[in-house]
Amino acid sequence: MERGNVTTPFGRRAMTLGMFASQVVASEIDSHQSIDKWKLFRTVCEAKAIVGVSDRALAVLNALLSFYPKLELTCGKGLVVFPSNNQLALRTHGMAGTTLRRHLAALVEAGLILRKDSPNGKRYARRDTKGSIGDAFGFDLSPLLARARELQTAAADVALARQETQLARERLSLCRRDLFKLIEVLRETDPASDCDSLQQRYLLAVEHLPRKPTLAEIEHVLSQLDLLRADVLNQLEKLINLQKLATNDSQNGCHIQSSHPDSSTESVRGLGHETQAGLRSNSGNSVLIEEPLINDTLATDLRVSPRQMATEPGQSTQAFPLSTVLKACPDIVDYGPGGEIRSWRDLMTAAVVVRSMLNVSQGAHDEACRVLGPETAAAVLACILQRSAHITSAGGYLRDLTRRSLRKEFAIGPMIMALLRSHPGNVSLAS
Repeated sequence: MERGNVTTPFGRRAMTLGMFASQVVASEIDSHQSIDKWKLFRTVCEAKAIVGVSDRALAVLNALLSFYPKLELTCGKGLVVFPSNNQLALRTHGMAGTTLRRHLAALVEAGLILRKDSPNGKRYARRDTKGSIGDAFGFDLSPLLARARELQTAAADVALARQETQLARERLSLCRRDLFKLIEVLRETDPASDCDSLQQRYLLAVEHLPRKPTLAEIEHVLSQLDLLRADVLNQLEKLINLQKLATNDSQNGCHIQSSHPDSSTESVRGLGHETQAGLRSNSGNSVLIEEPLINDTLATDLRVSPRQMATEPGQSTQAFPLSTVLKACPDIVDYGPGGEIRSWRDLMTAAVVVRSMLNVSQGAHDEACRVLGPETAAAVLACILQRSAHITSAGGYLRDLTRRSLRKEFAIGPMIMALLRSHPGNVSLAS
């Protein structure tokens, strides 16, 4: 940066290293960079937890952006706004002067704006002979434009974490509902079972759960409830097996009363299952030796962890390696964390950034994640970005693909292979 562009605060406000760093970042803006100011403001609102600003500070930032006359922030000297405190108070719905100054200082400290103070500390602009603004003194919005990509990545991380937490909360709600009803079924079917201890384990697992739990807290409770659910299912499985044994006993009783003990056909029909073995004594009477009846298939199905079942829909994209998806859709790489994609989580983070850029609504994206799975939805958005020049409405297209997937009429494989064939260097791979 040019050393002559460094400015210091007016009066007794001290210059800090953070202010100097913000000025260095603001001076490194790409000359062709531009972004819609209100989209950028919504991005800052989504990433406020990472940026470290409050709701009231965002209200002040919204007021400052309203004084910028153009819709898009572009590189240049015109990014300085110079409203008076009275005008700022009006556009922040009557915020008190001391509160206004405190939140302006918070925005400066967070590196979202810069102070460009005049020699006397007032905010004003000088105009040239043509009426254009020359030098302006007030608040510089350049850091917002310089940190646009960083803020988009932070907002994408927050959105992805919120989505993961929401899915975990849904799994927890389903697990709690299932456990409550399964324990009631066990209590009604087998009064001799120790349902009270199962109920006590359930209450101990959920009693310390806060009103707004974090993802780690939800995962910890889910792990305990999964073990409890497996125990309840095993007890219900034993009841099913006992009922099958009782049914087999009644069938075997009919076989013992047969009037043709020497008939080999009757003996085979009486056995019926591999779990029963028939022996004949010297007196000619049938003696039945019963072995335990165990349905291995049912036992395996009931012992499957519900959290494993919840993750099965997201495995559809794993048939294609991440490298294949990136070869088919190279444009998505630029929107990954740090300009690269190394994992499926990085791809999902980039997809959240692309969703906002393509004007795909949050509802359409959430529905696609629910139906297709988070990884598949991210890969579909990467394909849409790759063909964005030929797609009029990315949001409508994503909703259509989601509806077709519900009808079993859509698979991502042909879409990826078609994009691979469209690249000359990938013809051999696609074939």
